[in-house]
Amino acid sequence: MTSALIQEHPVTDASHGLYAVTTGPDGALWFTLAHCGQIGRMVPGQEPTTYQLDPAGQPTIIVTGPDGALWFSESRAHHIGRITTDGETTRFPVPSRDGGPYGIATGPDGALWFTEMNADRIGRITTGGETIDFPLPVTGAFPSAITAGADGGMWFTMNQANAIGRIDPDGTITTHPLPTEAAAPVGIAAGPDDAIWFVEIAAGQIGRITPDGTIHEFPLPDRTGRPHAITSDDNGALWFTEWAGNRVGSITTDGTIEVHDLPTPRSEPHGITLGPDGALWTALENGALARITTPGR
Repeated sequence: MTSALIQEHPVTDASHGLYAVTTGPDGALWFTLAHCGQIGRMVPGQEPTTYQLDPAGQPTIIVTGPDGALWFSESRAHHIGRITTDGETTRFPVPSRDGGPYGIATGPDGALWFTEMNADRIGRITTGGETIDFPLPVTGAFPSAITAGADGGMWFTMNQANAIGRIDPDGTITTHPLPTEAAAPVGIAAGPDDAIWFVEIAAGQIGRITPDGTIHEFPLPDRTGRPHAITSDDNGALWFTEWAGNRVGSITTDGTIEVHDLPTPRSEPHGITLGPDGALWTALENGALARITTPGR
């Protein structure tokens, strides 16, 4: 097993709900503080800056948009937000006024696509703020994370329907049931192998689905670790967080898994991203961003 160097960088109070993290177009790390309605920005090695939104809005996932700004979901305020690199914010209501937007990702069509957990819909928003959404073919699906695939579609997890979904730019939706019952998929990311990779929080597994719908599942060493988020690195592997296991891990495209304990007990890692410095960074609910490096990185 390869050892990892993990360094924690406190950015906020533990009560503020540090949740997701991404690398912005400005070479900084941007993160959400779900419990206090803030967006944060940190250049590695410098003090963080925060921007106040709706205190009860619950910003969750944040990504870099196609327009050089950051875009994020507000699950309780039912808005999609945009923040420029100098902190100017704009917010747009989602089509389903109580939709509970969660996952968001840039699509191949230059728009952003998002999930509406409460409404069983997938939404699309242009950089100008025009929105539309598409109903899923099942109810109670609780669509969660979403990512762009190499095949031109958007792929998303259906947490309570126990399936992976795909939506075409025209709104056509296909669903793929998981082999493991009640696996409850959450995080999802495009892999370096043109497949889509996802985590099964209830089953303690990493999943892989090809464009033709073929699914393989890889059990984690600790099936109770509750994997939450996943992202690709720049070395041909994927990294994931284990929320209950207090770990981060990596998986190669042939299914080889390595896991690494976080230095602080009960850190509760959530989002994970490849940082501007080439390291992996994960958001810990204890209020720190953790930097992860391994030999050769």
